[in-house]
Amino acid sequence: MMIYENIRLALFSLKANKMRALLTMLGIIIGIGSVIAIMTVGDSVTSTVADSMSSLGANNITVTLEERKDDEEASDSMFGMNWGSSQDDNAKQPTQKDYITTDMLRQMKEAFGDSITAYSITEQVGNGSIQQNAESGKANVSVMGTSLGYFLANDVQLVQGSYFSEEELENGAMVALLSEEALDDLFHGDADAAVGSTMTVSVNDKYYNLIIEGVYAKDEDETMSMYSMFMNSDATNLYIPLKTAQDINHASGYQTLTVVVDPNQNPDQLAADIESYFDNLYRNNRDFIVSATSMASMVSIMETMMSTITTAIALIGGIALVVGGIGVMNIMLVSITERTREIGTRKALGAPNSSIRLQFIIESIVICLIGGAIGIVVGCVGGIAAANYIGASAVPSVKSILISLGFSMAIGVFFGYYPANKAAKLNPIDALRYE
Repeated sequence: MMIYENIRLALFSLKANKMRALLTMLGIIIGIGSVIAIMTVGDSVTSTVADSMSSLGANNITVTLEERKDDEEASDSMFGMNWGSSQDDNAKQPTQKDYITTDMLRQMKEAFGDSITAYSITEQVGNGSIQQNAESGKANVSVMGTSLGYFLANDVQLVQGSYFSEEELENGAMVALLSEEALDDLFHGDADAAVGSTMTVSVNDKYYNLIIEGVYAKDEDETMSMYSMFMNSDATNLYIPLKTAQDINHASGYQTLTVVVDPNQNPDQLAADIESYFDNLYRNNRDFIVSATSMASMVSIMETMMSTITTAIALIGGIALVVGGIGVMNIMLVSITERTREIGTRKALGAPNSSIRLQFIIESIVICLIGGAIGIVVGCVGGIAAANYIGASAVPSVKSILISLGFSMAIGVFFGYYPANKAAKLNPIDALRYE
């Protein structure tokens, strides 16, 4: 009952001094609003990027040929200390004997059996263009050789035609998969007319005649769309068999590839096993080694890093909360000075020190809670607006809301205790004489 009465008195006091109360709450509103907005944007970006990475295959493992480092170089690299350009200038370039070979992959598939579903391998040929005739439009393309597993790993769906056959992949046939965007430019969206026809692709001042094997669906991935906008490029991928691309580039072997893992397998454990497998194959190679990293592990690392950055920025924004708390303490000291005679009267009528102390602590908490509630609304609205502006899916942080609300109460108690205690210790005779 006493707490209810003190809350009522606190609200009456705030109502009597509306402008002063609002200015007092301003620091709390700004502090909590900024913390919630920052954490909302951070969580939204983290969620969007994690979803995009997971859509590429949460069970996929990236296998990469890397330069072998000694313990000191590995430690420096881990802590981001490779700042100088001399490291890059002196970096060893892999030769044909260092590359991952098809035989290695065939043996690895035999060793791990059904744990490995497919291999996703690419060979970049270059950027080019296609123009069927004077009447058709021009399509900018990025010509890329791929294995059959690439389409599985990246969920490339066909709208017409078929994927490359095993024979075409093995022999390096001059066939291609065209995007729907390029189809619109070259064939006015007529997939039936496109499939089976021959097109001439210009890449690096050379011309290649390719038969259109199929048409794949438009890329709806938000991350790739944002990437294309950032790079100011309208080029879409033109897929050709991996062997065809290697013949064009006069290349063989691979520096990087993606292993598509069976859904029932543990990708982290399989990544470690694959790395051990290559450690054995590369034990006599003094310059290079092969690393294997699961996509799930990369997503986890990214989420941890983003969470750390978001928390650090939010803590900086939380400084405003401390400033707001000091403002609450200041206004409570002013309020006590104005109500000295009231305090003296209550004490003369027998009110204990604990009652006086509780009254002003509750008043301080009420100020902080009202400011905190307004700050939560401001933070959620601002965070959602900012997340939508940068193209991320808005995810209001429930955790930050609860923490901010609890922090508001803590500020009210912490910064309200000193003024409340000072009021409780007033001598009733001196308080009654106060003018």
